[in-house]
Amino acid sequence: MPNAECRMPNGIPDLRSRRQGCVSAFGIRHSSFTRSREGGLVPPKRRSREGGFTFIELLVVSAILLILASAVMPLARVTVQRQREVELRRDLREMRTAIDKFKDIADQGGISSFDLKVGAENYPPSLETLVEGVTKANDATGVKLKFLRRIPIDPMTHSTDWGLRSYTDRPDSTSWGGTSVFDVYTKSEGKALDGTKYKDW
Repeated sequence: MPNAECRMPNGIPDLRSRRQGCVSAFGIRHSSFTRSREGGLVPPKRRSREGGFTFIELLVVSAILLILASAVMPLARVTVQRQREVELRRDLREMRTAIDKFKDIADQGGISSFDLKVGAENYPPSLETLVEGVTKANDATGVKLKFLRRIPIDPMTHSTDWGLRSYTDRPDSTSWGGTSVFDVYTKSEGKALDGTKYKDW
C-alpha cells in the first residue's frame, strides 16, 4: 500500500521512505523479500544458471547416444545376417530331407510309376511335386503322399526360386538339367559370416 511502513530485513521500520516498494538503506527493494514461516523477511536468492547446465548436459547426452548408435548398428546387422543364415540352413535341410524321403519311398515301390519320371532315378521331378504330393502305388483311394507343406522362401533372395540340380548334373553346375531334383541351393551370391558362399551350402 502507498502508506505502508517499510521495514528493514531485521524487522525494524525504515522511516526514510514510505513509498510502495521502497528501497532500504541497503539498496534492496523490500517488495522483493519473502516472508519465512517465523514471519521474518528472507532476502531473494540469486538466479541460478540451471538452463545453461541443462543445455550442456543435453549436448553431452546427444554425443553419447550418437557414439552408442554407431557401435550398435554394425552389431545389429551381424545379428540379422546370422538369423538369416540359420533360416537358410533350416530351409535347405527341410527340402533335402523331403527329397531323400521321396527317393526312399520310390525305391521301395511305394510311389505310383505314373508320378515317376523316366531317367530321374526315383528323384522327384520338381519341388512342386513334393508339395502337391504323389499317388501311392497300388492304392485306389486317391490319397496322396506329400513331403513338403510349402516351398520355403529363400531368406537371402526373398524368393521361392531356388537353384536346382538333377541327378545327372555336375556337383558345381549352375544350370538345371530338368530331369529330376537331386539337390537344391540358394541363388544368392553373398558370403556368409564364416567366409563361405551361400550357394555352396
